Amino acid sequence: MVNHFNEFANLCFERFGNRVKYWITFNNPWAHSKVWHTYDTQWRAKQKGLIGISLSGDWGEPVDISNQKDIEAAERYVQFYLGWFATPIFHGDYPQVMKDFIGKKSGQQGLGTSRLPTFSSQEKSYIKGTCDFLGIGHFTTRYITQKNNPSGRSGSSYFTDRDLAELVDPRWPDPGSEWLYSVPWGFRRLLNFVKTQYGNPMIYVTENGVSEKMLCTELCDDWRIQYYKDYINEMLKDPLTSHMEMVTEIVVPTVCTLSILLSAIFLMFLLRRRN
Repeated sequence: MVNHFNEFANLCFERFGNRVKYWITFNNPWAHSKVWHTYDTQWRAKQKGLIGISLSGDWGEPVDISNQKDIEAAERYVQFYLGWFATPIFHGDYPQVMKDFIGKKSGQQGLGTSRLPTFSSQEKSYIKGTCDFLGIGHFTTRYITQKNNPSGRSGSSYFTDRDLAELVDPRWPDPGSEWLYSVPWGFRRLLNFVKTQYGNPMIYVTENGVSEKMLCTELCDDWRIQYYKDYINEMLKDPLTSHMEMVTEIVVPTVCTLSILLSAIFLMFLLRRRN
């Protein structure tokens, strides 16, 4: 299938490459790097385009930010979700936590090797760096806590390998779809994660949106408008990676500005009294 897809993609480059300059190989992938190399070697110099991929990724927030187990579980949630494909593309191999946990589960099941495939050194170098931009499809967030899932053969799956449980806050706005809650701050944290993990790549938001709460005979998009507004506003904020940075970059300048403003007002008041 990889070769068939590569042939199809090469035909698209040949026929449409003089007009199309941004290519997304897959929206949620299974074969990508070969097409990137085909474009890079045969078409990039002539067509001056970029090749990327679109990956889905929800954010995982620890239930208890003081609990190391929950922090690690939340990290696994994102690594198993977005990192499964992004980390090989940017770093040449699966996330270490995936290799550790799937390897452990495979051993508990009596398997001689991990159920997660192993890249050869040639495959690692071939895959690494095959992304001119990263497309991200993001919709919602989950609270994550540590949970030891069974590792029997009948119960082994992508979900049980992670050893975690997903929770939602009942106060989060519910648009009507059972899986989709409006959690704008999670979007910003996911973008910061991508920036930190993958060297600040160019990002295109390729998927984002929300279902409607009710059936309408007329236009009733207030909920959707609010969802987009909240998520776009989070995207537009300065990228902060910690609460301490928020204090130093936002709170401190704000306090200084207010102090200067109050001092100026007080000085004007004194001058008026003297006059």
